[in-house]
Amino acid sequence: MKDLSISLLTICGLTELEQHGSSGVTHVLSILDPDRADPDDFASYDRHHRTTLRFHDIIQPMGDMILPEPKDVEAVLKFGEELSAEPTIGADAHVLVHCHMGVSRSTAAMTTLLCQLHPQADEDEVFAHLRSIRPQIWPNSRMIGFADAALGKEGRLTKALGRLYAQQLEWKPEIATFMETYGREAEVQMGRTAA
Repeated sequence: MKDLSISLLTICGLTELEQHGSSGVTHVLSILDPDRADPDDFASYDRHHRTTLRFHDIIQPMGDMILPEPKDVEAVLKFGEELSAEPTIGADAHVLVHCHMGVSRSTAAMTTLLCQLHPQADEDEVFAHLRSIRPQIWPNSRMIGFADAALGKEGRLTKALGRLYAQQLEWKPEIATFMETYGREAEVQMGRTAA
C-alpha cells in the first residue's frame, strides 16, 4: 500500500461531533456501542464517506457486552483500503474517527489506520503523533493486538502500546484506578511493566 499524506486527522467523542461539522470532514469512522442510535450530528456535515462499527469498549468478556473481534479490525483496515484507493486522497482529506469518549476504541482504530497507511513508520512515533492530536489516548489493547497481527507487526505495536500506557500513567496516575474499575487491569499492568 502506498504511503499517504492526509492533511487532517481528528479523534473525538460523541459530545464533540457537532463542533467538527463545518471543518470539511471527508471520511468518518464511527465506533458505537451496539445499542446506541446513530448520532444526529452528521446531518450537518458536508457530504462524506462514513463507516459505522458497533461493539463495546472492553478487552475481556463482560456479561452480555460485545467484545471487539478480528472482523472489526478488518473493517477498520477495509476503511483504510477504501481511503487509499481514492484518487483525490491527500491534502484535501480530513479523516475523523470517533467513539463515545474519543479515548480508547477510536484511538486504537486511528492507530491501525496510520500503521496501515504508513507501513514503515516507527510504532512509538505513531503513538506519539496520536498523543499530540489527542493527549488523553488509551487505545483498546484487544483491538491493537488484532491490528498487530493483521499488519504483520510481530508484537512491535503491542510493545509500543505498553510504553504509551506507561507514559499515560506517569502523566495522569489516576487513569489506573479508572481503567481498573472498568475491567482494564491488564492494560494498566502492561504500562507498569513496559520496557
